[in-house]
Amino acid sequence: MKKILGKISKQPGLSPGSLVYTGEKKMDKVKIEVIDYNEAGYKELEVKNIKECLKFKEKSTVSWLNIVGISQADIIKRLGQLYNFHPLVLEDILHVKQRPKMEDYGNYIFIILKMIYYDSQSNEITVEQISLLLGQNYIISFQERVEDVFDLVRDRIKSGKGKIRKMKSDYLAYSLIDAVVDHYFFILEKLGDEIENLEDELMREPTPKTMNKINKFKRELIYLRKSVWPLREVISGLQRSETKLIAKTTGIFLRDVYDHTIQIIDTIETFRDIVSGMLDTYLSSISNRMNEVMKVLTIIATIFIPLTFIAGVYGMNFERMPELHWPFGYLFVWAVMITMGVLMVVYFKRKKWL
Repeated sequence: MKKILGKISKQPGLSPGSLVYTGEKKMDKVKIEVIDYNEAGYKELEVKNIKECLKFKEKSTVSWLNIVGISQADIIKRLGQLYNFHPLVLEDILHVKQRPKMEDYGNYIFIILKMIYYDSQSNEITVEQISLLLGQNYIISFQERVEDVFDLVRDRIKSGKGKIRKMKSDYLAYSLIDAVVDHYFFILEKLGDEIENLEDELMREPTPKTMNKINKFKRELIYLRKSVWPLREVISGLQRSETKLIAKTTGIFLRDVYDHTIQIIDTIETFRDIVSGMLDTYLSSISNRMNEVMKVLTIIATIFIPLTFIAGVYGMNFERMPELHWPFGYLFVWAVMITMGVLMVVYFKRKKWL
C-alpha cells in the first residue's frame, strides 16, 4: 500500500511553491546534459554552471537540457529563476509522486510523465517521474537517476535520421513522450511472460507461494495502472491545446501516441482480469484438492465401518457365543470382512466414486 500511495504530501503547513524533494534516492551531484541542434548539425556538451543554461533559451536552434538528479532544490530554484518558471512548477518537479499531467503556462508547457522499469528477478515495477518543460526552442527534462529510455532519441539527433533535426522543440517533446510510451510495451511484454509462467504453475501444482505471487502481481498492476491511466489525458490535452508551441503537424504524431496509450491501458486491464481470474482458479483448485482428500478419507471410513462393527461384535466377552468354539470361526469372520470390503469397492467404482 505504501508503494501504491507513495508519500502523499510534503511536510504540512509549508507555503505553496516550497521546494522540497520527496524522492528516496539522492544523487551527490546534479548532471546537466545539453544537446543543441538544427538541420545542419548538432552539439553535445555537459554544463558545469547553472547560469550557462540561460544562453540556450533564446537560440534559434533547438536545445534539449536534461537535468539528471533533482534532489538539490537550490539548483532547481536557480534554473527556474533563469527561465522564469512558476514556483508551483518547480514544486511539482521536486514532488516526485505527482500523477501524469499537462499544464499550459503560455510561453511554456509543463508535462509530467512516468518512466517505468521492471525487475524480472524480483517481479517488481519501479516508477520514476519525468518532468518536461517545453518552450519555443528548448526542452528541459528532469529525471531522478541516470538510466532512461531516451537513447534512441539521442541517436536520431546525432545521426540526423528522420525528421527530428528538421523540426522544432514540439517534435522533440513528442519524441521523448513516444519513447516513454513505447517502453511501456516492453514492460507489458515482460509482464505477460511472467503471467503466462504463473498460469502454468497454477495449472500444474499450485502452492501457497503461488498465492503470494498472484497477490503481488495484483498490486503491481494496480501500481502500473495508477501510473499510466492519466497519461491519455496528458496526450489528449496536448492535442487539443491551442498553444503556438505545438504545430499542427506535430498533433498528428501525438494522435498516434494517444492510440498507443489506449492500447496500453487496455492491455493492463486485460492483465488485471487474468490475474483476478487466477485467484479464483487457485481457490477452486485448493478446494478441489481438499474435496478429493475428503472423498478418499470418506470412502476408507465407509469401508471400515461394517468391518469395525463385525470386529466389535466378536470382541464382546459373552460366555455363550455360537462361533466361539467353532474351529473355522476366525477364518470365517476374515472371509466375511474381506468379501464385504471388496464388494463395497466394486460398488463405489460402478458408481464412479473412485
